[in-house]
Amino acid sequence: MAALAFEAAYQTRVLLHLEHAFYLTLERKALVLGFALVSWVAIGLWLDIYEKLDSGHPRVIVRDAARQCVYGGLSLIVFEYLFRLDLSRFFVLLFATYAWILLLLFRLTAGRVVGVIRREFAAPHYVMVVGTGERALRMARGLEQSRDYGVRLRGFLSETPDAPAEILLRVPYKVLPVSDLPAILRQDVVDEIIFAVGSDKLAELEEAFLLCDEEGVRTRVAVDFFPHVNSTVSLDRFGVTPLLTFSAAPYDEIKLLVKRLTDILIAVAGLIVLAPIMAMIALVIRLSSPGPAIFRQVRCGLNGRLFLFYKFRSMVENAEELKKDLEHLNVRETVFKIPDDPRLTPIGRYLRKFSIDEWPQLWNVLRGDMSLVGPRPAVPSEVEQYKRWQRRRLRMRPGLTCLWAISGRDNVDFETWMKMDMQYIDTWSLALDWKILLQTIPRVLTGSGAN
Repeated sequence: MAALAFEAAYQTRVLLHLEHAFYLTLERKALVLGFALVSWVAIGLWLDIYEKLDSGHPRVIVRDAARQCVYGGLSLIVFEYLFRLDLSRFFVLLFATYAWILLLLFRLTAGRVVGVIRREFAAPHYVMVVGTGERALRMARGLEQSRDYGVRLRGFLSETPDAPAEILLRVPYKVLPVSDLPAILRQDVVDEIIFAVGSDKLAELEEAFLLCDEEGVRTRVAVDFFPHVNSTVSLDRFGVTPLLTFSAAPYDEIKLLVKRLTDILIAVAGLIVLAPIMAMIALVIRLSSPGPAIFRQVRCGLNGRLFLFYKFRSMVENAEELKKDLEHLNVRETVFKIPDDPRLTPIGRYLRKFSIDEWPQLWNVLRGDMSLVGPRPAVPSEVEQYKRWQRRRLRMRPGLTCLWAISGRDNVDFETWMKMDMQYIDTWSLALDWKILLQTIPRVLTGSGAN
């Protein structure tokens, strides 16, 4: 679709005969088209567009296609400046517009097209469901809705003797005893069997599992009887033992490795570039008020690990001793926060406002105690007061910045702050990290939301 949009935009621009002539040699055209196609796909991956193509709401498809085309057009303009290609701005605008229209037409009809192809050119996929309870009925209704994709519900297998002889959904389906499974597999075409029963029934169906395994029939087990509402379910192996894994935090080791490598590279670069400035700041802190330049405190890291947290000292030396006398001014639940904190030094107010006091945490990032992006590290005494659901924020490595930091910083209440951390964990991606980092920069430079 993007390639068609590119050619249509190019021909339209050439045929318009505007004031400035526009022409690309074959080599330049191939270069620009190649970059455009790679960037369009890369942006689609970055925005997680391809993960929801067949299930996205039309409004989501329209929005995602627009974002992809806008970012693609901007990347093409940057590419033009880097290689001095002298592209027509109107051509880039036409390209992004045509691409948006063509991608919309394709994505909004992709499900129907796939259904037609499967229906007309592929054999139906026959499925049977083991179980007759609500779990099994819910699964069966979903299979019925997949009819356009070539899926056919063959019927039900009952694990109990008192099951009905038939179940009526869109059409009536026979309910046969699971003991008839050997005969069914010999006489009928069954591509797949889904076990949608309670966990207490699975052990009783061992013979059915073994039979399917011997016959080579694919089997699936609906595991929605586990109340893991936030977890991603995957199957792993430890030696020869299969493990059903529930992960309530990001677990993709490759993506997490990329995140860690990014942390190391940026932390090293930041420490090198900022070292002279940090030395001057440390000197100013020492000269302006008694006490060390670096404030050290024990914080909670990944999965509750304790580590030594560093930042430039922004308060008077005995700030911790004065805390008890100021507790009546606290405006936050669980955490300690005072507007216009009297313990701040004159230079400390400036350091806090522009988050300069956080710079030494680049060392924590380099050590692996922290990440560039993640929930802010909490003090152990605060963690002890967390509600159970709030403790899940410890399952992600703490960071320098987070969703909370770009959504109001000190103006966000504690409950919203915790929910934002849960949102970050549940929707985490490398692209989200970069979005947060890029949006943090203007907020830090302007001191927006800091008290």
